[in-house]
Amino acid sequence: MSALRQALTRYVLMRRGFGYRYDSEERCLGGFVAFMDAAQATVITRKLAMAWIVQAQRASRPNRLSMVRGFARYLSNIEPQTETLPARIFPSPRRRRPYIYSEAEIERLLEATLSWGLAKGINRRSYHCLFGLLAATGMRLGEAIDLRRGDVDLKAGILTLRVTKGSKDRLVPLHPTTTLALVDYAARRDDCRICRKSPWFFVLRGGQRLRHQYPERIFMGVLRRIGLRDPEPHSPGPRIHDLRHSFAVNTIVRWYRAGEDVERLLPTLTTYLGHSKVRDTYWYLTACPELMDQAASRLEARWETMS
Repeated sequence: MSALRQALTRYVLMRRGFGYRYDSEERCLGGFVAFMDAAQATVITRKLAMAWIVQAQRASRPNRLSMVRGFARYLSNIEPQTETLPARIFPSPRRRRPYIYSEAEIERLLEATLSWGLAKGINRRSYHCLFGLLAATGMRLGEAIDLRRGDVDLKAGILTLRVTKGSKDRLVPLHPTTTLALVDYAARRDDCRICRKSPWFFVLRGGQRLRHQYPERIFMGVLRRIGLRDPEPHSPGPRIHDLRHSFAVNTIVRWYRAGEDVERLLPTLTTYLGHSKVRDTYWYLTACPELMDQAASRLEARWETMS
């Protein structure tokens, strides 16, 4: 094992000791170390680091740069000849404007899901309930399909999300109607002996756990069926992650319409969504035209009162 590989092992252990999962980062930096080893390099140089970074697509380069810079800073304390790249060499990719589903569109989506695929088994109900939960809570897809039976307290109406994107557990209170939908799904699921033995909350008819590609593929198919996406396979359009965006935006819109102090309430939404920084939630204020209009109207009313 090379010295750089050994250093990477220690670096990953250190980052995980700080509470980070560091799984994808470990894989990516493993590729960087393999590149360095192939070049027979024992010290990180800017030239070699840049040569590896630019092999990636443009959208991935800022993340690669950030990971290599962190690793190089760590190594510079051990090997003074280590060269650290400057920050912001590559422009950060612009976040895609979210598609905000209307309530009517979500209802059509859920209804169409119940007629997708084979009628026999739990699959239809699993996808129907999964999509409904994402729309009702703004959870990430991975958080929902990772739910185990013990994470779902249907009596209290609370979900426990474990080791989420921010490497922290999170409690998600449910609306009573959402809880009732989950109760109904759990009863239908447990009518099947095989499904009843599965430790996962959302399952397929053989009791197996859902994988990311399954609900994403079904979701796209249903969107095409109801006319929200073009039939072409790689055409742009709404995504499953836009259910999370829709929940966030619609929550803020309701606060504005009710005359609530949105600035005071945003940290609450940040916590509920599991954002690591409040600025991630503030992004919705500029990403959605209706929120911009609501904010502008609120500001105009405030100025009128002051004048």
